[in-house]
Amino acid sequence: MSAPIPPNEAERLEALRSYGILDTDPEEEFDAITRLAGYICGTPIALITLVDATRQWFKSKVGVDITETPRDVAFCAHAILQSELLVVPDARKDPRFSENPLVTSDPNIRFYAGMPLQNENGFGLGTLCVVDKTPRKLAPAQIEGLEVLGQAVVTKLQLRRALLLLDDYRSHTNRLSATGNP
Repeated sequence: MSAPIPPNEAERLEALRSYGILDTDPEEEFDAITRLAGYICGTPIALITLVDATRQWFKSKVGVDITETPRDVAFCAHAILQSELLVVPDARKDPRFSENPLVTSDPNIRFYAGMPLQNENGFGLGTLCVVDKTPRKLAPAQIEGLEVLGQAVVTKLQLRRALLLLDDYRSHTNRLSATGNP
């Protein structure tokens, strides 16, 4: 079952684009967070995903080779609709996911936990998530670890956007100086 589209989807997508991160190269700072999330939760797959209009794109990934999946099969499309961690102990038993091709065929997802990456306006941009091929539960310390790491991802995204805005400001100022305008 596809996740519903948020009523503020146009604004959410505009906010996502403001970070200038979609389709960028891997970055060690994000990859380190992803590896740590997988390690803390003991899962073979960990991802930082960003959900755009038609897909979920993987900014960082451990345990998978693909770079994106269609949004209509993305567990993360469900997770961005809420502010707290979405945990699916056994996807085969969850009516939202039991018929999902990511569950019924490769990669045979059974467990999913996704921490929504929410910006300062409450828009769900994507998730920090961990995935396993066997059903499981997370311990309280693992949940806390995902929450803390999810906030670290949001902080990195905000820093990235601030640097983009600063670069734009500098470029604008340099253009004005070159034309003799104050």
